[in-house]
Amino acid sequence: FVFKLTMAKQQDHFFQAAYLEERDAWVRDIKKAIHHIDGGQRFARKSTRKSIRLPETINLSALYLSMKDPEKGIKELKLEKDKRVFNYCFTGTCVIDWLVSSSSVRNRREGLLLASSLLSEGYLQPAGDTSKAAAEGLSDTPFLDLSDAYYYFPDSGFFCEGYSSDDDVVLKEEFRGTIVKQGCLLKQ
Repeated sequence: FVFKLTMAKQQDHFFQAAYLEERDAWVRDIKKAIHHIDGGQRFARKSTRKSIRLPETINLSALYLSMKDPEKGIKELKLEKDKRVFNYCFTGTCVIDWLVSSSSVRNRREGLLLASSLLSEGYLQPAGDTSKAAAEGLSDTPFLDLSDAYYYFPDSGFFCEGYSSDDDVVLKEEFRGTIVKQGCLLKQ
């Protein structure tokens, strides 16, 4: 799950993700930033909280921890779609149902806004073509209240069987040189 980023000064930087979906998300975000910068646009991460007028009283971090609670949170499942098996994930409908039943929101419409915030802030990740297309702006909302739109928690151990990404080809290359700095990337 490694990819290489070559800088203008001919410096190579290698990034290693924990799993395929994470690697693909990093590549997608880096490509988006490059596209903005090459087009002469200023690149800045938009605050979902401001764009949807999310009240300051809503703590997304605390909500995320509640969602992950093993007893009262969202149950992670093994789901199958299009001859692929998605492990440790859940549907968009499950998220909205949980938000409504936990009294985090008053109705499904508010649930969509809050779930979109969780998605945009990196607390939820899209899994599968349907939810990925929506997250990339190909739908009315970035989050889908559908039983065939799959999502997962970024630290859940999610993996998909029977899938390989053709969008971002990572060439296998032998590593050589000295590690100058080692660490990890966080979306937030």
